Amino acid sequence: MSSPSTSIITSITKGKAVGLPLLSNATLNPHAPLGKWLLGTSTLVFGMVHIGGVTRLTKSGLSMTDWKPLGSRPPITLDEWTVEFERYKQYPEWQQRQQMTLEEFKYIFYWEWGHRMMGRVVGLVYGVGWAYFTWMHRPNLVRAVESSSSSSFIPKSITSAIPPGYQSRLAVLFAMGGTQGLVGWWMVKSGLGEDRRGDRNEIRVSPYRLASHLGMAVGTYSLLVWTGLGALSFPVDRYAIIANKVALKEKSAETLSMLQQYTKNLSPNALRHAQKVRGGVVTTVGLTGLTILSGAFVAGNDAGNAYNTYPLMNDQWIPVEDMVDPEKVPKWRNLFETTATVQWNHRVLGTATALSAVGVAAYGLIHPMGRASLATMGRSSTTPQVRRGLVAVGTAATAQMSLGIATLLNYVPINLAATHQLGSLVVLTCGLYTAHSLRYASRSVMSKVAIGNVSKVVSGGSGSGGIVKGPAVVSKAPKLK
Repeated sequence: MSSPSTSIITSITKGKAVGLPLLSNATLNPHAPLGKWLLGTSTLVFGMVHIGGVTRLTKSGLSMTDWKPLGSRPPITLDEWTVEFERYKQYPEWQQRQQMTLEEFKYIFYWEWGHRMMGRVVGLVYGVGWAYFTWMHRPNLVRAVESSSSSSFIPKSITSAIPPGYQSRLAVLFAMGGTQGLVGWWMVKSGLGEDRRGDRNEIRVSPYRLASHLGMAVGTYSLLVWTGLGALSFPVDRYAIIANKVALKEKSAETLSMLQQYTKNLSPNALRHAQKVRGGVVTTVGLTGLTILSGAFVAGNDAGNAYNTYPLMNDQWIPVEDMVDPEKVPKWRNLFETTATVQWNHRVLGTATALSAVGVAAYGLIHPMGRASLATMGRSSTTPQVRRGLVAVGTAATAQMSLGIATLLNYVPINLAATHQLGSLVVLTCGLYTAHSLRYASRSVMSKVAIGNVSKVVSGGSGSGGIVKGPAVVSKAPKLK
């Protein structure tokens, strides 16, 4: 006999899938509009990272020598372009690019200007959206009740698309976006300083500041994706399934969310397998993040244009003699500033990420506990969402490693290098989705399922993120991190 959660999920998905689906239909999930907006904003950030990568690859990042918080239009007339070009000539980079024409300057200027303005567009989209969902948008629960036979588990007291506790996440995201602009200018200033005059090496921004800028962007993107997925799955994770009308009146009745019910139905062996898969996926996500940061140091040191062989680095597995520059003090700087060391680090981390992704995908998909045939009974250690995620993360990581090798062997052409950077975000996205899909194997959820009484009367969503408007049965499942 199927559980209440399985029955409701099956009806929600019209019998096409079980597991723990994301609910993007507002009639089934009053928080769906927020989730879709967050994921849409993350797509803009994804595009902004791409434009930033091309800006770096075309060496355009130092073409704008000032910064205005609200931005400005680009030069239009010949006189305006001449003034801007003369301003650029006052800074150190011009010493190494004195053959540049005005038309060439326009090309690099537009890349940097476009990157900055897109950042402001992302900030505007986010700020306006946050204000709209906080003070204006209200879920149409009447329409939901009329159009969905499964709406009985949706609390009638919900007054906002913002789930309880999510306002703080939205505030953090807003702060991260604002900080990103400041970090970007801090990075650019490292290539404009007077101390760079007479520098015989190519003028570049500080690799440490470049890594900070990229890391902040990737962190913002990740939190947007995770929070968006959380909003789309909030009813599945938090709203209790009421098996019958009597259960609602009996305080002693045990009410579980779909998420908790799925965890409870799994056998101990299936749970152990799911936990191991989740640990492997989280490890892959962590390795992906480290690999992205190491890639920033490769870019910051222009390390991709050396040792353009694979798998050996100039006929050596580890070019020890090239990895330590005695002039760099303290010696730890070699990890981030010496070409051979920086590239070797990126190779090792990239390989480890790919092996981790393929390994956890194989373990999750082939293991007997993860068989798809068990999914119809709600007893498989891997849901359909998890299996899709494992296939995606294994495939994406393999393709990303292949793309990285091709980029290296071809001496970092702009098209391959830009695609390689985007590929890292694809791997990260697949990993985040899979980790989120495995939330039923988290310790916090399992600990709550083990408690006898796991229901509690709390408020629904509100514009302020939790104002009580009336009773609503919501599962006491923890907020997933």
